[in-house]
Amino acid sequence: MFLTISTTGTPERPATDLGFLLHKHPERAQAFSTSHGTAHVFYPEASAEQCTAALLLEVDPIALVRKGKGKGRGGAPDAALAQYVNDRPYAASSLLSVAMSTVFKSALSGACKAMPERAAAPMELRIEVPALPARGGAELVRKLFGPLGWTRVEAEAVPLDVKFPEWGDSRYVRLVLEGELRLADALRQLYVLLPVLDDAKHYWVAPDEVDKLLRAGEGWLAEHPEHKLITSRYLARRWGLTRQAMERLELVRLAEADDLDVESVDNAVDEGSDTEERPVPLAVRRRDAILAALTAAGAGRVLDLGCGQGQLVQALLKDPRFTEIVGLDVSMRALTIASRRLKLDRMGERQAARVTLRQGSLTYTDKRLKGYDAAVLSEVIEHLDPERLPALEFAVFGSARPRTVLVTTPNVEYNVRWESLPAGHTRHGDHRFEWTRAEFRAWADAVAARHGYGVEYVPVGPDDPEVGPPTQMATFSLSTATTDETEKEAKAA
Repeated sequence: MFLTISTTGTPERPATDLGFLLHKHPERAQAFSTSHGTAHVFYPEASAEQCTAALLLEVDPIALVRKGKGKGRGGAPDAALAQYVNDRPYAASSLLSVAMSTVFKSALSGACKAMPERAAAPMELRIEVPALPARGGAELVRKLFGPLGWTRVEAEAVPLDVKFPEWGDSRYVRLVLEGELRLADALRQLYVLLPVLDDAKHYWVAPDEVDKLLRAGEGWLAEHPEHKLITSRYLARRWGLTRQAMERLELVRLAEADDLDVESVDNAVDEGSDTEERPVPLAVRRRDAILAALTAAGAGRVLDLGCGQGQLVQALLKDPRFTEIVGLDVSMRALTIASRRLKLDRMGERQAARVTLRQGSLTYTDKRLKGYDAAVLSEVIEHLDPERLPALEFAVFGSARPRTVLVTTPNVEYNVRWESLPAGHTRHGDHRFEWTRAEFRAWADAVAARHGYGVEYVPVGPDDPEVGPPTQMATFSLSTATTDETEKEAKAA
């Protein structure tokens, strides 16, 4: 994966000033470790008249596969290729963008203490990328780079095989850009548009990607005629993030049109005089209630059964009192998202030793789940058909038998307080049922009696005097006599 940046100079302004702006000395070849390989920076030529800096990214295909991005979403677009044979090591992509942000971090920000005036001024630039994936072809390349001030945008299609011209062109182009721009602007454009043209990213697109996009797009993205396409592709077509970015770009456009700061335009709420407390989201209240109950129970080793995308696991990891955390879910997709959320591939060894994600069904017994202090079933039981609840009951309370079990579920009586929820509808399309407080207590009391647990009930969220709280939580505690008997059986086994 290769990129070159060239400039020309004069005796008064030598081309080797490029080395100062990039913060890389022309007389030295340097190597930098990245999460997927090694980035090399060197200068094929460096004179007062002509200077060229080259960035060569040597991708480790084994590391790419080990991090789970070798194929599928975020990996090579042509997933029919084998994991170890694809275009990722050769074609410019988000891997190269990340390497640029690592190696040329100061240059991207426009910072140069040695030559601040040179960094702030446009300079003659020629940028070449020999192999650039272009989903949309050469025409899209010209549409994206054309409005950005380049005097020459050349996107030459790369043939599939020069020996067989009848096979036609590949989806790759050789990109050449020439023009007079600030170096920081040119680098930021490449940082955004390389993955946009590739139309894939090698990592999970999280909400912080919106901030990255707007920082890199400052000064050019808001007014770009293709800003909608750029935003959508950069954010991997995640509609919620795209909408958020588009709203913020609209504020930028309004501010620029009136020559104002964005903060002065986005002044619908005066934070200085806003004394009304914003409501805490129910999901946050639920996690807080669970964490408080686990702490009160003295739990150290915790099972999150039906962990979903890992929100509770993430909260548990922040508290060192929870020494071992296991997230279990039947969905591999949910576990993959949880792994990305937790950044397991970048987590320190000590922290990683505290957490395990496993695929498994809650309606089957699993010996690996025995011996834990506590188990949490947060918003889980309502996703099961009622006839499968006895199987879950035995798997958790009869087989795994943790000392404490926390179960939360919606209180259907509270649904009348949701103005946006039509009458007779459940809160989620996948809910098989939603219980009243009496129905939930009847089920929980019977489970506790059958398996030797005591049970207490805690409201989660505002406790309405007429319809109760939005979420109801049962705290099951294994009785002392039952605990002693269980420990004796374990020792005998």
